[in-house]
Amino acid sequence: MSAGLQIQTLDGSQAQRYLADIARLRISVFRDYPYLYDGNMEYEREYLETYFKSQGARVVLCREGDRIVGASTVIPLQDESDAFKLPFIQHGWDPHEVMYFGESVLQSEYRGLGVGKKFFEARLKHASETQGIKRASFCAVVRPENHGLCPQGYRPLNGLWESFGFRPRPGLTCSLSWKQIDEAHESAKTLQFWVKDL
Repeated sequence: MSAGLQIQTLDGSQAQRYLADIARLRISVFRDYPYLYDGNMEYEREYLETYFKSQGARVVLCREGDRIVGASTVIPLQDESDAFKLPFIQHGWDPHEVMYFGESVLQSEYRGLGVGKKFFEARLKHASETQGIKRASFCAVVRPENHGLCPQGYRPLNGLWESFGFRPRPGLTCSLSWKQIDEAHESAKTLQFWVKDL
């Protein structure tokens, strides 16, 4: 990783002061394929509040000097919304035993420098140090291979995820709704959970 970049892990309450920076990154990064998210600050404020209130949540920041250029989140699944918890309950898994990895968002010019690996390492460290946690998981949107807005040369992050021991768990999915950049209204999207046993 570049010597000019610093990784810092904060608990949820400490990270609250960076709400605007994290929201800006989420809106910008998730606007690109595959999420195509047409975001707004009102939703971001409500979404991030879940992490700021959770005693078990952590926010990992990537800084260049005083500038926040990347952020990654992790939270006990029990503190997440039902949309994330219910698929695990339906599969017979206890949400109290799962650490959920929210997002990793990084400005495009800082990608390929190893920051994504640092984000995974920090979140896995937190998961392994949290009593009672047996699994780590995250979810990723499912898109058809021939999606019309997929840019030429797009490469999914499956290789990175697999290098940390995560695998997609068949049948373990959830449905979330958001407004896509080419939509007039919100629509439901399917997300696939990836899981790693700790």
